[in-house]
Formats: sequence, structure tokens, C-alpha cells
Amino acid sequence: MTLKHQSMVYLAALMFAFTLPASAQQMEELPIGAEGPMFDYEMTNIDGTLITLDDVKGENGTLLIFSCNTCPFVHAWEDRYLQIEQLAAANNIGMIYVNPNEDIRDQGESLIDNQERAMMIGYTAPYTIDKDHQLADAYGATRTPHVYLMNNENILVFRGAIDDNSRSAEEVESTYLHDAILELAAGETISTPTSRALGCTIKRK
Repeated sequence: MTLKHQSMVYLAALMFAFTLPASAQQMEELPIGAEGPMFDYEMTNIDGTLITLDDVKGENGTLLIFSCNTCPFVHAWEDRYLQIEQLAAANNIGMIYVNPNEDIRDQGESLIDNQERAMMIGYTAPYTIDKDHQLADAYGATRTPHVYLMNNENILVFRGAIDDNSRSAEEVESTYLHDAILELAAGETISTPTSRALGCTIKRK
């Protein structure tokens, strides 16, 4: 593939990712300071068991990442997923990945696809199916990846993007999620509670 062709493919992916359907355009995101909903909502994990946000919640809080298997933005950020897993665990924050792409389950977003992706990348956090994107709707998530960090009282303290550069970890200038995790664990006010979530639109039915 030529450099020109590669650029065209990436541009097409960007255009696709940023084309919001009407349902996503009308989605209202959970505000900072609100209580995270549906902590008792059961989802199917890659091992076939049912799991909830309450199940993964840590002493200092819960990290929820809406993710998927087919989005180029997810693929670009995935090298940082494993670093975030380690950071969250070290700071007693439970973590979970949730796949809300209900409309394309037969196009790479099924439970089996989740299992294969988790094994290939090496996820250690649970990776679940959000049936009918119920959890994504409750949080107002519109993208993959889309991050929500709650404290130990389930109050939302950060939402948005992992950092400011999906394409290159070496060129990141603002480590939004990393900083928020450390500040939350230290009992400090989150310095940047929101950042713009960049990614592919969630494929709702």
C-alpha cells in the first residue's frame, strides 16, 4: 500500500468516525459530579460470566472504558490500555471495558470477537457486551474509546479521552486519564475533569 493510499484510508476512517447519527447527536453526557448509573447492570464478560460495575469497583473507584474491536482509534490507543490497567490496579481502582456496538455484532463486535481481541492484546480487565447499548445510553457515551472515571462513591470525576494523541504515545502532551487516576487516588481535585472524546461513533441499533 502506497503512502498516498494509506493516507486516504486513514482519512476515510476519520470521516466515518466523526459522522454522528442523529441518536448520538442528541445524546446527553453524564455531567461531572453526577452519580454513575447502573452499577448493578449485568453484562456478559469474555469468560461467559455475568459481571457488574459493582463487581469490579475498587477501593478508590471505578474506571469504565467504552471500547470495541474494529475502530482504528481503539487500535491506536490500545498500547496504552495495558498501561492504564496497571496504573488503575496500582491505585486500587477497578477497571472494565464495555463494548456497546449493538448494530454490528455480526461485523467484528460479538462476544467471540471480544474474546479474541482480549487474548490478542492481553487485556487483564473484564471486557463485556453492553446489550442494546443500555449502559452507553445511561452514561451518554458516543464514541469508542470513551472514558468514565468514578470515585468510591460512584460519583463521576473524569470523562473523555485517554490523552491528546491517539496516533503516537511518544507525542502525547496531555495525559488526561493518567493524571485523573493519580489525583483521584491521592484524594485531590481532578485538574482536568473533562476532555474531548475522540473515536468512532458507537454503532447503536
